[in-house]
Amino acid sequence: MLKQGLELKQTQKLSPLQIQTIKLIELPIQELEQRVKAELEENPVLDDSPAPDRDDDSDDPKDVSIDEIDENDPIPSYKLRVNNYGKDERPQYNTFSVKESFTQSLMEQLGYRNLSKHDHDVAAFVIGSLDEDGYLRRDIESIVDDLAFRANIQSDPEEVERILGIIQEFEPVGVGARDLRECLLLQLRAQKQTREVQMAEAVLTDYFQEFSNKHFQKIITKLGLGEEDLKAVISRIVKLNPAPGGQIDDSYSDQAQQIVPDFVLDIEDGDLKLSMPRFSIPEIRVNRKYAELLADAQGSSDRQQKEAATFVKQKLDSAKWFVEALKQRHNTLENTMKAILEYQHDYFLDGDETHLRPMVLKDIAEKTGFDISTISRVVNSKYIETHFGIFPLKYFFSEGLENQEGEEVSTRELKKALRECVDSEDKRKPLTDDQLVAEMNKRGYKVARRTIAKYRDQLDIPKARLRKEL
Repeated sequence: MLKQGLELKQTQKLSPLQIQTIKLIELPIQELEQRVKAELEENPVLDDSPAPDRDDDSDDPKDVSIDEIDENDPIPSYKLRVNNYGKDERPQYNTFSVKESFTQSLMEQLGYRNLSKHDHDVAAFVIGSLDEDGYLRRDIESIVDDLAFRANIQSDPEEVERILGIIQEFEPVGVGARDLRECLLLQLRAQKQTREVQMAEAVLTDYFQEFSNKHFQKIITKLGLGEEDLKAVISRIVKLNPAPGGQIDDSYSDQAQQIVPDFVLDIEDGDLKLSMPRFSIPEIRVNRKYAELLADAQGSSDRQQKEAATFVKQKLDSAKWFVEALKQRHNTLENTMKAILEYQHDYFLDGDETHLRPMVLKDIAEKTGFDISTISRVVNSKYIETHFGIFPLKYFFSEGLENQEGEEVSTRELKKALRECVDSEDKRKPLTDDQLVAEMNKRGYKVARRTIAKYRDQLDIPKARLRKEL
């Protein structure tokens, strides 16, 4: 039997200003600058070209805050100038970590090779198939198929192998390898062939599995090496680079990247002083052509002029929302960072990780009154420059555990203590996880064995057997 009835539901709809603000909060400084430029390009009513100085008696537009404009009243020409809070012509900030693209570097080296167009195209395709560490993880047959179906280039496994051999001669040495063993061998073969290098090649060629599992006695027996010889071999191999592509930053795209701090922290007379690099939004005003169009449309009965006036007012609304969203973004970021500084005050004085308190998004949300989702957006992709380094805001957030005194300590502090335990151990007899629990207890940290295993994995610390050295 069907029943019919009415049901009332309360829903919350975000305003255009709220939507705009949420989107801008997520953007780091450089992307924000691009977003402002895009808004100026997309909104024909807006203009950021500098206006000449004018006398007060002039009928030309004069400076006025965007908040003074009311679309419900006739708009005199002098009120068609829209300013915001910025005056600098360009943003003032420091940039860091500018590195060349990995793919860009290989393509540049490819350009120096005297290859036919066909070979060049095959090589370019193979370079584009390398992963971020510089490895070719796909099998040759798959590359041949992709060349045919995706690039319309006919090739065969032998030809791709030959081209790959050319790429493996590029810098950094080891690029184009298909696994770790080949990567390390490529680097050894590029070195001067001393007895030590030749022994290292023999170990990786014939006993790579034994070497990976630290079964050193088997290697000594099978190759007839002395313990000192094997020590020299190990020393040589561990200095090789297991991820040649990682030498060049390709973290965002194939273009060179910069890290720009959204915040700068200084210490003045023992006090924390926070500043935000002057990101000056270009002065925004209503384009004279549209100002005159709107003025002519005031009181007009012409349908086309009325439609034009409606269009201009809609674009003016959009401009007001955008500028107000920029202000709200600035205030939200500033208040959030101030709350983080207050919460982690002792840590920011000296950068000592033992002073880093456990802190989650909820803690800062409660201090600021913002939603957790807002704090998450602020923290994402934002950096702060301090006197002890540049850090992503995510770095300062971590959960906590209790120490033996019942005080809560951050997981970051625990991981640092665990790393110190491993670094100071006797590498001939590395500490097992149970022994690491005991060592951590001696330092005043209550941790379970499973916690040690979890943190060890997160820190990329191998098991005791794999940390053993001669």
